[in-house]
Amino acid sequence: MTQNKTDLTPEEQRLFGDLMPEELEEVLHSGFHRRHFLKLIGLATAGLLASHLIGAEQLFARAIDIEEIPDLIPQAVENGVNVSFKVNASTRKVLVDSRMTLLDTLRERIGLTGSKKGCDHGQCGACTVIVDGNRVLSCLTLAASCEGKSVITIEGLAKGNELNPMQNAFLKHDGFQCGFCTPGQICSAVALMKEAKEGQASFVTTDIRDNQQKLMLSDEEIAERMSGNICRCGAYPNIVAAIKEAQTGKSIEQNWLYAD
Repeated sequence: MTQNKTDLTPEEQRLFGDLMPEELEEVLHSGFHRRHFLKLIGLATAGLLASHLIGAEQLFARAIDIEEIPDLIPQAVENGVNVSFKVNASTRKVLVDSRMTLLDTLRERIGLTGSKKGCDHGQCGACTVIVDGNRVLSCLTLAASCEGKSVITIEGLAKGNELNPMQNAFLKHDGFQCGFCTPGQICSAVALMKEAKEGQASFVTTDIRDNQQKLMLSDEEIAERMSGNICRCGAYPNIVAAIKEAQTGKSIEQNWLYAD
């Protein structure tokens, strides 16, 4: 794969120079790769990015260079079908087994590993992506069924160096701990905004006949609508606050309930 030189902003150069000096020269000449991203995640877990917040946010919003995955020859694929669909605004055509899931196609054939394989049974929500504007469990969705459709993954939410408002809200409210469920949580939350705008009812909606446009979601509504996304770390109050702030545009204080 031909790699392009990466032009770092002053904040990004200061981040690498201070915290990862051994990586600076490589990033400047070869680009920002997944291994650099993983090292930054480790630094974030250790709480070492606080003084480099701007540079870190810019780097997290960058598209990561993905190593080319060679096309498979038809003889190597059982029940092979060619699937063409749009992934994060780029048209992709891949040869896959007709039984291959969208999740495995994204991770193994396209190289987008942001969507996580958790339970692989559609119960945890870690694999959630957005297909034609609606959230789906990619571990239960056949890639072949996405022919001609538009798929948005966690990698496609940011626009250049500008994070999606939902990503910003999750960062502000610490809506993640280990981070494994976070891609699915954020994709689900982004699609949830569309559902609320269209006035779609949920299980806890008081009057399902009152199809309110631009429905403002309560904490109870958000919790119900996000119930398909499980966080084993228990960051639920943070996630609810992040979604509420992203929808209202107002600063939201978290409400903590402690057992006596």
